[in-house]
Amino acid sequence: MMETVSVELSARAYDIHIGTGLLARAGELIGPLLKRNRVCVVTDENVAALHLKSLQAGLAADGITCTELILPAGESTKSWSYFERTVEWLLTEKVERRDLVIALGGGVIGDLTGFAAAVLRRGVGVVQVPTSLLAQVDSSVGGKTGINAPHGKNLIGAFHQPLMVLADIDVLATMTSRDFLAGYGEVVKYGLLGDAVFFDWLEGQGPAIAAGDVAARIAAVKRSCEMKVAIVERDETEQGDRALLNLGHTFCHALEAATGFGDRLLHGEGVAVGCALAFELSHKLSLCSQEDPSRVRQHLSNMGMKVDLGDIPGDLPDAGALLGLMEQDKKVINGQLRFILARGIGESFVSADVPRDAVHSVLCEALARR
Repeated sequence: MMETVSVELSARAYDIHIGTGLLARAGELIGPLLKRNRVCVVTDENVAALHLKSLQAGLAADGITCTELILPAGESTKSWSYFERTVEWLLTEKVERRDLVIALGGGVIGDLTGFAAAVLRRGVGVVQVPTSLLAQVDSSVGGKTGINAPHGKNLIGAFHQPLMVLADIDVLATMTSRDFLAGYGEVVKYGLLGDAVFFDWLEGQGPAIAAGDVAARIAAVKRSCEMKVAIVERDETEQGDRALLNLGHTFCHALEAATGFGDRLLHGEGVAVGCALAFELSHKLSLCSQEDPSRVRQHLSNMGMKVDLGDIPGDLPDAGALLGLMEQDKKVINGQLRFILARGIGESFVSADVPRDAVHSVLCEALARR
């Protein structure tokens, strides 16, 4: 079972393969991209224990050898220190410009490895092998790479498209329920930003997706990738439409910074909370009916996901401080925050004309519910 979504970006075109048993076929699928039969794999401790041997066997079946760098798991790995360690390791391994690096892991490993590949020898090839739902539907696709800074998330990075994405649905079975549902927050985002029919489908199929239905998981990943690809093809470097993919992310990134980019709030959980807040902000600005944010919150709640600020453990800064964190966001232009707002489910748009007091009010109300 394999579906393929093609990304048409002229000389940077590539395929996203989605299906079962893809790690076992890694050599068959990646081999045609190689100039010599060796690759370097970057992964983390958790993923290595679960999936590295399967990838090694899949590569070896087609005569491809590999060396591995195994980093600590967690968002804190997306930092200068581990970026430097990765680049230095790749240089030690004598990676050449025509060689290929494999990112085996979730969004952290994909972003870090992609950025290292982007700057090494002014750009070497990278294949993304995402092992989390979030990475399969979002971070592995589209070429955004980077690391975090003390000032905020993903503030240091580059656009560097992969040569291929292998999204093996089988690996999702090893995810914890919390991690899987965090990734599902990004899946929901796609329905909210541009496909009301997909959101309708998720309302019905969400429980089956969470329970492990393979066909439903393939369908959800494929549709999410199709939606992202269509936007990336129109706007590869986020000059316009690609900003739609940041629905919920302005709130999310501020909350991640406020919680120290740690386990208190996973990225996908922040996206889910951020989408709920974005729809509340849209309603406050009289852009959508109250039914829309209520429906968003109900679906997230039905799936057992974080929905509100009260679902985030520990203390949070006040509304003013959270606004200050938002002002460090990459989407700020001339000091003006850009938000992704919605006229309804599946009808999102980019706005740079959002009153600061409206955002402050939404945050105050959300904090008051804690």
